[in-house]
Amino acid sequence: MPLTENSADLPRWYALHTRYQHETAIARALEAKGIEVFLPTYNSVRQWKDRKKRICLPLFPGYLFCQRAMESRLAILSTSGVCAILSAAGVPVAVAPDEIEAIERLVQDPGRIEPHPFLREGNRVRVRLGPFRGIEGYLIRKKDAFRLVVSVQMLGRSASVEIEASAVERVSVAGPFSAISYATSIAQGPLAAY
Repeated sequence: MPLTENSADLPRWYALHTRYQHETAIARALEAKGIEVFLPTYNSVRQWKDRKKRICLPLFPGYLFCQRAMESRLAILSTSGVCAILSAAGVPVAVAPDEIEAIERLVQDPGRIEPHPFLREGNRVRVRLGPFRGIEGYLIRKKDAFRLVVSVQMLGRSASVEIEASAVERVSVAGPFSAISYATSIAQGPLAAY
């Protein structure tokens, strides 16, 4: 179920496959070309022998999102480090608007979000209380806490955020043809790179 009433008014986001560990530099280069970019990140604490350091990492390593992929295709693909625009049958495919909106809302608290292995099956839930109200994903248990796992189907990647189990309700996945079933029907896993 989409998070907004009219998803036709939302901007269309496209996934770019990038060189590993070049996501931030590529995002800056695309922004310098006037292309709007969304690079979801999270905070991680890394331990070295002599110290601990908090660093900001891409939530989906090797990927970022941009708008205007059709109009700016040449400018995007000529940017150093961009490998491909994810596509189906040679045509760039927009990421489902509800998936992008869910990721945008989750990364507002980068200290609580983290990457998560991609899930294909499980109990789908919708958050009914709190700042993540309306977001759909999968509820899992990790150590002593519950986490909501949100997936970007076309990337075959997921992220999770800590949540109270009492704040979610189970969602029935049966229903009309959806963006999720569309992405799954095109390919199992990430779409072909353009």
